[in-house]
Amino acid sequence: MKTIDFISLGCSKNLVDSEVLMGLFEAHGYHVTHDDPDPKGEIVVVNTCGFIADAKEESINTILEQVQRKAEGEVERIYVMGCLSERYLAELEEEIPEVDGWYGKFNYKDLLKALPSRPSPNPSLQGGEYIHLSSELSADEVTASLPAGRGWGRVLTTPPHYAYIKISEGCDRSCAYCAIPIITGHHRSRPMEEILDEVRQLVARGVKEFQIIAQELTYYGLDLYGERRIAQLIEQMADIEGVVWIRLHYAYPTNFPWELLRVIREKKNVCRYIDVALQHVSDNILARMKRNISKLETYDFVERLRREVPGIHLRTTMMVGFPGETDEDFRELIDFVKWARFERLGAFAYSEEDGTWSATHYEDDVPEDVKQRRLDRLMRVQQNISAEIEAAKVGTVLPVIIDRVEGDYYVGRTEFCSPEVDPEVLIPIRGMKGSEGDDSSALTIGNIYNVKITDSEEFDLYGEIVW
Repeated sequence: MKTIDFISLGCSKNLVDSEVLMGLFEAHGYHVTHDDPDPKGEIVVVNTCGFIADAKEESINTILEQVQRKAEGEVERIYVMGCLSERYLAELEEEIPEVDGWYGKFNYKDLLKALPSRPSPNPSLQGGEYIHLSSELSADEVTASLPAGRGWGRVLTTPPHYAYIKISEGCDRSCAYCAIPIITGHHRSRPMEEILDEVRQLVARGVKEFQIIAQELTYYGLDLYGERRIAQLIEQMADIEGVVWIRLHYAYPTNFPWELLRVIREKKNVCRYIDVALQHVSDNILARMKRNISKLETYDFVERLRREVPGIHLRTTMMVGFPGETDEDFRELIDFVKWARFERLGAFAYSEEDGTWSATHYEDDVPEDVKQRRLDRLMRVQQNISAEIEAAKVGTVLPVIIDRVEGDYYVGRTEFCSPEVDPEVLIPIRGMKGSEGDDSSALTIGNIYNVKITDSEEFDLYGEIVW
């Protein structure tokens, strides 16, 4: 049986695409692995990112590493999909002819037809059945031809208790610096019932926690229903039995659907957490970025979020060094971050992206060393804020979901922490007492326990189980 190694780069939205394609290949008789540190597959699929310069460089280097493996006889075929090939297909085909096939952001299921179907030992495919792929069928028709009830679906690459749910693709915003609309096109929502069915299926497989993702989740429903329906979607999702936590990523502040805050406030399984990229606060820079929001409105937005959902944890992203950013603009940003005291904040320096408004209309006039100094200064400020916020949790008892064992610790997260990007809670295994006073230290991965926070660092917490 052939093995296909998948390598996923970039964001969690890319990861979902990889998981879907992995599930389809399993249904067609292949064994799949994901980000295997010691890959053995005869076939490699690289799912690329093309968002910013560093991500593009990582994608190119990864492809070239696989080309070298092919030259050395370790790999038979290489296929590339995702954002980088969506954006630069013609150039990539010319520059790297060793790749056997290039697929973009939306036609990646066509890769199913590049390889023959094979008998599958997967017990969910009854009697070793498999589907013959026909060149006359579209990839979506091939997917639809899979009989119901045979157990195929996404191959989760995350721990089995959580999953990412992509509710839409694309973005209708026109931020000056952003290449996402160039890559993904207009916003397209998935039908609500399709999303809810996916959640039900994943709950049946043991998933408890759902990270809701999109390029712009607050636009959800506009194209299908003529109105924003993110609040209705999350409310119905929260009512599905077995959904323990729901966490929201990648919102936009302008024309925010405020009804969503009622859902966060009232539904106990919707985490008091939201990820909203604000980018800057100076009126000068916000206007140049084409963000369609002012400094005063940004302050009011943060204030309202905190007022309507007490205890909410806010994640945001900031950009420094945008063309035209002055020392005064940067001081305004620092003052804002000190005032807002974001629980989670990431930042990056501006890099010019082909085809964007800023690349064609502005000079990249902030020197690279100035960008780096501003970035370092901003992150030092945030580091102090984060340390104070986490230290304030010492002595409290918080529900923690256990993700894994690492060394001498169980590692988990509170409702205020998204996987991979946010602080974790470390619970020492040694000396742990069970509920009956024994020496048992067997916590169950994926279960939620009450944990008393005993200590903190700048970005992580330490705790002990409260039995």
